[in-house]
Amino acid sequence: MTDPFRAHRGAARPTALVTGASSGIGYELARLLAEDGYDLILAADEDLSDAREGLEAVGANVEAVQVDLATEAGIAALWALVGERPIDVLAANAGHGLGGAFLDQDLADILHVVNTNITGTLRLAYLTGRRMRQRGEGRILFTGSIAGLMPGSFQAVYNGSKAFVDSFSFALRNELEDSDVTVTVLMPGPTDTDFFRRAGMIATKVGQDAHKMDPAEVALQGYEALKRGAGDVVAGLGNRLQAAVAAVTPQTMLAEQHRRMAEPGSDEDGPG
Repeated sequence: MTDPFRAHRGAARPTALVTGASSGIGYELARLLAEDGYDLILAADEDLSDAREGLEAVGANVEAVQVDLATEAGIAALWALVGERPIDVLAANAGHGLGGAFLDQDLADILHVVNTNITGTLRLAYLTGRRMRQRGEGRILFTGSIAGLMPGSFQAVYNGSKAFVDSFSFALRNELEDSDVTVTVLMPGPTDTDFFRRAGMIATKVGQDAHKMDPAEVALQGYEALKRGAGDVVAGLGNRLQAAVAAVTPQTMLAEQHRRMAEPGSDEDGPG
C-alpha cells in the first residue's frame, strides 16, 4: 500500500480521524499524527478547544466537533464533518469506564458505556472501513485494553466491552488481510488519564496506583505499531507480562484478582 507515513511534500496532506481526542491517549495519538504531517478531524464528548489549539501549534489543520459518539446523532454529526474526504488513518480511541457492582449501577450509565465503546466504535469503523476498502488503502487503530483479557469484577461492563473491541479488531484484520487496509489494536493497562475519575473509580486500588503508564508513551507504542501495520500491541512490559499470565490463569482466579484492584474502597490498603 501507499505509505501514508511518508513525507507529503507537494501532495495533499493526509487526514486522520481521532476520537476521544480531548486528552489522554487520544490527544497524544493526534499529536503524533500532527507531527507526521497529518491534518486532523477530532471528536470527543468534552470540550476540544485546548486540544485543537495545541495541535494547531504543531502545524496541523484541525477540525473538531464535540459530540456523544454513543448516539446515532453524534456519529452522524462527526460524519457530516468528514464529508467526502478520504480518511487515511482512523484512531478509534473514544471509550468510557464504569466502576462499581453491576447490579448497583444505573442502567442508563451501563448502556452508555456499551454504546460508546462498542456501538459507536462499530458505526465509525463501518463507515470509515468501507471508504478505505473502496480507496484501496488506509489504517485503523482501535484502543482496546488488557482489561478485555480478564473478567472485570466491579468493572464488568467496561472489561466486557473491551473484550469485544479486542476480538473485533483481530477479526476485522483477518477479513481485510487481502486488502491494503490494516487494522491494529492498542491494548494498554492502567494509564494516567482522566479515565478513573470519570468512571467513579478514584477510591479503588487501581485508581490510586502510582505506577500508571504515561499516556504519551502508550500512544507512542500504539502509533509505532500502527505504522508497522502490526495486528496488536500491549503497551508496557509489565502489562505484556500480565497479559501473558492472564492467558493461562483460570477465569475465576482472574476475577478475584480484579476484584481486589477495582472494588470500591480497595484503596484503603494503599496504592498498588
